[in-house]
Amino acid sequence: MATLTQTVVRPETTTAPQRVRRRLSGRVASAVAIVIAVLWTTPTFGLLLSSLRPEDQIKNSGWWTFFSSPQLTLENYQEVLFGTSSSSGQMMSFLINSIVITVPSVLFPLALATFAAYALAWLPFRGREWIYIGIFALQIVPLQMALVPLLSFFSEGVSVFGLQLMPAWDLEGPARFVQVWFAHTCFALPLGVFLLHNFMSELPGELMEAARVDGASHGKVLRTIVLPLVGPALATFAIFQFLWVWNDLLVALIFAGGTPESAPMTVRLAQMAGTKGNEWQRLTSGAFVSLVIPLLVFLSMQRYFVRGLLAGSVKG
Repeated sequence: MATLTQTVVRPETTTAPQRVRRRLSGRVASAVAIVIAVLWTTPTFGLLLSSLRPEDQIKNSGWWTFFSSPQLTLENYQEVLFGTSSSSGQMMSFLINSIVITVPSVLFPLALATFAAYALAWLPFRGREWIYIGIFALQIVPLQMALVPLLSFFSEGVSVFGLQLMPAWDLEGPARFVQVWFAHTCFALPLGVFLLHNFMSELPGELMEAARVDGASHGKVLRTIVLPLVGPALATFAIFQFLWVWNDLLVALIFAGGTPESAPMTVRLAQMAGTKGNEWQRLTSGAFVSLVIPLLVFLSMQRYFVRGLLAGSVKG
């Protein structure tokens, strides 16, 4: 008697990342992406053309008229970057100030948030859940609420029962950079700790246990295991913080002032419009100068940024 064997054919299962990738690679998604790219690029392209046009054409016609009567000049950039009068140029010193302010304001919170996130994720101690909740809650606190306390801290120092524990800071000179670094670091830590903690807590616990059994200290585990695995998250936070600090105006006005010795480019751009806001030729070239560096930073770290946004968002 012959026996019948039945072959069970299981339906092909797809994971969540595969379904998301399939939807994002479809024709509709590609068409939407192209439309968004064109809409985002068109103003930037118009800003570039306007910055290269003569002053009279900028003020009398739109950038799209460039194709009917094309004329290019670099006078706007020369006036903005190396102008002799304080009202028209001298933007190069402000550009250097922006770099001096932005780089430490990214590195300091990145380092502190990495150590804090690792401690909250993998160091067992009493109350760490409440500390994490408190750090998470700080993200909803407007930074404007901290401006007056920080100004008081810098100008008066710290005193307890009449005892001066920390002297007042010098609000002039190079100390202004330290104040801006301190302020941006404080404002960035809640988001940085929250973001990096979510990535670090998803790492396999067996990997940590194996490293600890082999005698690795927490510093070595962080340096050799955790940091390489959370590299996309570090790059994502670094890009966010870089763009935030580079485009900041409020903190720069309060803690850096408006002098060429310490003020960044955003302060200078606000001054370059003129008292009546009619110096458009300065704003176009100045805005494009301020746009180039963050655009290069984003493009150079784009792959890490995308991986950092997608990592941990779906499981499969």
